[in-house]
Amino acid sequence: MAKTPKNRPENAAAPVNVICMKWGTKYGPEYVNRLYRGVTRHLSRPHRFVCFTDDATGIDPRVEIRALPSLGLPPGPERGWLKLATFASTLADLEGVTLFLDVDVIITGSLDVFFEPAGPFYIMRDFNPRSDKVGNSSVYRFVIGAHPSVLSDFVADFEKVKREHRNEQEYLTAAVERLGVLDYWPADWAVSYKKRCIPKFPKSLWTKPAKPVDTRIVIFHGNPKPEEAMIGTGNKWYRPALAAPWVREAWYGDESG
Repeated sequence: MAKTPKNRPENAAAPVNVICMKWGTKYGPEYVNRLYRGVTRHLSRPHRFVCFTDDATGIDPRVEIRALPSLGLPPGPERGWLKLATFASTLADLEGVTLFLDVDVIITGSLDVFFEPAGPFYIMRDFNPRSDKVGNSSVYRFVIGAHPSVLSDFVADFEKVKREHRNEQEYLTAAVERLGVLDYWPADWAVSYKKRCIPKFPKSLWTKPAKPVDTRIVIFHGNPKPEEAMIGTGNKWYRPALAAPWVREAWYGDESG
């Protein structure tokens, strides 16, 4: 039997999962709803869209809701550690290949490519050049239940892990690398809005933010958030930026759809 080419999925028609997490009050239900609509517009293969949350109020009824998983540990300095719960041996009623997305991202192109490369785990490289050997956990793809040690090792010695790693994505990268399954997608597929789209000062004063040609996901870590980027406000004084109409188009899409 012929082998599947390295850069193609084993079964292009197999259903996949796209999941996100929302907790607390930092992000409202509109973030989940717009992420759902963006995924629906830009992912052609069969999929489930599931949000793990502690409050489903206002979330589109077409989004599958599951209870926010628990690490069973005291609250940490960063709630992002909760993402590690996705590596449990079971995750609600899901199975198979799964793409995790933070809720503060916008979808600007086809997501099909994120499921194409062979391999059990993919993640974006972090956007900080000083940590280019660390993945950015805003976007990662994994197989549910395939690597439960990522979670169990953290729970077994979480105080040591937190001392040695600044955040969950630094630990996640190290843990997956130890398993020998760490892979990175091309850098342009998912980018930081403030680091890749906003021109450097002073060019940012007269040049609008632009989306790299092959980008499919734009990540809004820190500030500005999508609502601010589309009108050109909410930036740091040392990082001024003009309005980005393409952000508005991707953020709102067809609100009636």
